[in-house]
Amino acid sequence: MEEFLPSVIKHTPPDVAEIVVADNGSTDDSVAMLQEKFPAVRLIAFDKNYGFAEGYNKAMGMIDSTYSVLLNSDVEVSPGWLDGPLAALDSDRSVAVVQPKIRAQRNRKYFEYAGAAGGFMDKYGYPYCRGRILHVVEEDSGQYDEQASLLWATGACLFIRTGIYREEGGLDARFFAHQEEIDLCWRLRSRGYRIVCTPESVVYHVGGATLNADSPHKTYLNFRNNLLMLYKNLPEQDVKSVLRIRYLLDAIAAARFFMTGQPANAAAVFRARRDFCRLKKEYLPVRTENMQKTVVPEIPEIRKKSLLYSFYIERKQKFSRL
Repeated sequence: MEEFLPSVIKHTPPDVAEIVVADNGSTDDSVAMLQEKFPAVRLIAFDKNYGFAEGYNKAMGMIDSTYSVLLNSDVEVSPGWLDGPLAALDSDRSVAVVQPKIRAQRNRKYFEYAGAAGGFMDKYGYPYCRGRILHVVEEDSGQYDEQASLLWATGACLFIRTGIYREEGGLDARFFAHQEEIDLCWRLRSRGYRIVCTPESVVYHVGGATLNADSPHKTYLNFRNNLLMLYKNLPEQDVKSVLRIRYLLDAIAAARFFMTGQPANAAAVFRARRDFCRLKKEYLPVRTENMQKTVVPEIPEIRKKSLLYSFYIERKQKFSRL
């Protein structure tokens, strides 16, 4: 945070936006550092780590603004980073969520894995971006510089109408972390709102700062939360067939982890499936509410074909080829 907060302060005019730091129960000297070095920044300090999702929910309950930006502490912003997203929100009331273009902070010519130029998903729940398909990340040569409608915007830098965030339930606190922003955006998209990317605004994200890419806990959260998201949001005619196929695909993923010397990650996949089955009953009322509020049952930003088939069999490894 100390490395990147100065860029946020420098490129955020005080007459346009207030900067608020929500400290999620940190155990280092973050709070003291903020109070000493950035006394003008508003600080919300929580008593414990509520997770990415609930931490934002609590902070958003203390914000009084028309729009809010969920911004990770490992994001460097650039001049004019607010302009495109705010213009999109101002010009179209149907737009509820906006993200700028996300580049990698450590390799600045390339898109960043977790957001790139905006997110989509295939029918089986595999997310991808303009500029990133599975593990293949593209160099940014301006190929996705047009504004586009999305299924989801990255939580690394997510602009949202504050009122809609609260009215529609915010992030799912039970996810704790990972894929909660996709779930929120899918919910909003189903209810008739739009999500867009404004690539004329650019930020730089380090990425992977919360959990290592090889972390079994990260694997667990990604698989469990993805299954819960599918159960919550899939139309009735698709939910059973998709979850049956995902059972097979998850078994293949676990086998691949095991064969590549990652038995802890393989076990994490099975734990995720076990806990998904346990939680389904608790999520039935949520699913029922989502189905009742759906006004866009066929979302064009959800690909009807398998991303894995296109990537591994058809060798389509760039967004422009899908």
